[in-house]
Amino acid sequence: MSTAAVTNATKALEAKREISTEAQFGRDIFVKALERAGVEVIFAYPGGASMELHQSLTKSHIRTILPRHEQGGSFAAEGYARVTGKAGVCMGTSGPGATNLVTAIADAYMDSTPLVAITGQVAQAMIGRGAFQETDMIGVTLPIVKHSYLITDIRDIPRIVAEAFYIAESGRPGPVVIDFPKNLQQAKIVPIWPTLDEIKKGLRTYNPQPLADETALNEVIGMIANAERPVLYVGGGIITGGAHRELLEFAEATNIPVTTTLMGIGGFPETHPLSMRWLGMHGSAVANWAVSGEFKSRIDPTEPLVRLKDGADLLLAFGVRFDDRVTGKFEEFAKHGTIVHLDIDKSEHNKNKRAHLAIHGDIKDALARLNVLLKKRGGINKKFEGWHGQINEWRKKGSFRYTTPDQIVSSDHIKDHFRAGMEGDTIIPQMVIEMLYEMTHGDAIITTGVGQHQMWAGQWYKFKDPRTFITSAGLGSMGYGFPAALGAKVAAPHKQVVDIDGDGSFLMNVQELATAHVEKIAAKAIILNNQHLGMVVQWEDNFFDGNRGHTYLGNPDTRNQVYPDYVKVCTSFGIPCERVYYRKDLRAALQRMLDSKTAYILDVITPYTEHVLPFIPAGRTVADMRY
Repeated sequence: MSTAAVTNATKALEAKREISTEAQFGRDIFVKALERAGVEVIFAYPGGASMELHQSLTKSHIRTILPRHEQGGSFAAEGYARVTGKAGVCMGTSGPGATNLVTAIADAYMDSTPLVAITGQVAQAMIGRGAFQETDMIGVTLPIVKHSYLITDIRDIPRIVAEAFYIAESGRPGPVVIDFPKNLQQAKIVPIWPTLDEIKKGLRTYNPQPLADETALNEVIGMIANAERPVLYVGGGIITGGAHRELLEFAEATNIPVTTTLMGIGGFPETHPLSMRWLGMHGSAVANWAVSGEFKSRIDPTEPLVRLKDGADLLLAFGVRFDDRVTGKFEEFAKHGTIVHLDIDKSEHNKNKRAHLAIHGDIKDALARLNVLLKKRGGINKKFEGWHGQINEWRKKGSFRYTTPDQIVSSDHIKDHFRAGMEGDTIIPQMVIEMLYEMTHGDAIITTGVGQHQMWAGQWYKFKDPRTFITSAGLGSMGYGFPAALGAKVAAPHKQVVDIDGDGSFLMNVQELATAHVEKIAAKAIILNNQHLGMVVQWEDNFFDGNRGHTYLGNPDTRNQVYPDYVKVCTSFGIPCERVYYRKDLRAALQRMLDSKTAYILDVITPYTEHVLPFIPAGRTVADMRY
């Protein structure tokens, strides 16, 4: 279980066993159970099958935030969870209210986010009869949850709620669904409250903190001593496991360069000399070359690979799942290196990429013990100077960069799409994020939607702390960014929270502007507005000769106007918004956004012709990278 989970969510459960003295409604018992689990905030939209719970919440110290759509509320709960490490809590009524939570449940499952999703259900006597607003939520969510419960006995409420939070937050975190029939919400009983020890004993086959084998850890130290080109490839497990300090100590003790996955961003400081930033489809060319080697560029994929420089001979894969967006063609990824895969989830071993040494264990514990082993042997008697020299050469050649505005404005596409006279002052999307990083000194929490802007956010904002880059990585859910920013801001009210979004992704949950205004949540958003579904446009340019397959998001009847008009939309919700066309106006507009005491939206007009580079096409190899 993560540190945050132990100190917060299970604190109340560590008390002695408690038996109430009088009968209580099921709805009141449930809310009391949430309080005992350490819940401080719930994102909940009421309906016929959950209104009983809302009545009980009105008497609770738990803050209930009313989203304007269940998906918005569940994404906000994810944002809260990603920042705190505690389970985010969301709730919807039965039927459509419940199914509107499904995307966030799947998202939390893919990104190992602790989430407790509560759904009202029709009365037990009506289950299976096709009752009004009935949906089998257990069946619907079965493949995308860590565990799920249909409450069938009112006496089980205290146990089920306590178990749900323990399971969601411990081990590899994930979502848990609790489906609560209405008749049990209305029934009465004298509750009995279990302790944490009793909860653990009731889950006999559940081992959330496996310990790595000592012999295997010693073998890792030996592998490092014999390596010439080692690389640490680390993922979201570092963050969810609270192991970022242990990782930093290990990397500095061994002098091994570090690359992360998208989910691992912030797990290792990107300003550190050992950082190669993140790798994969749109990741750092340096990191991709370091893992798999540098190859001669080729136009025809049938041409034989020509290796120019060797990549890692030892890949220490810690808390990762070898996602296809990282590996590309599985069999070619780190093909010539020895792979050590350390993960808390044994099912990830050899699933996508076969490891030479698979270690099942808790990452924080394993890294701490590896650091002890290093100290006992006096460290590693080599500094890998030649390897670092090669990496520094790659840094000079393949660092993140973008085309200058003067080159961009030569495109006829921009002249057609934007107002005459503004070409010489066009705002390039990457420079917006670069300027935001400079102005916030890298101390903001950044959330994103999904698309080009998401990749640029990862490239141009350098993250030095865990739980500061909040994005939908595995599922890639458009509409995630602004609701997640609301949840993040509720979790960290004194931090600057900025959603970097696209015009298409932002629109998908635009109704949450009302939540921001009414609940006084001062999250900010930058819309990189190119009037197109940018990432799909990039693929159209690369693979379909630029033929547009319904990726223009503006109004074809008024192409010279920005559509929709986000300034009018936002102000109608009571949220200040301004639009920026010119580079000369950008810095002052960003400062006004950052200075705002309320939510604030900055609509930045950018060209749709810009591509995210580097780019490794799906299912291809580093040899096919465009950079």
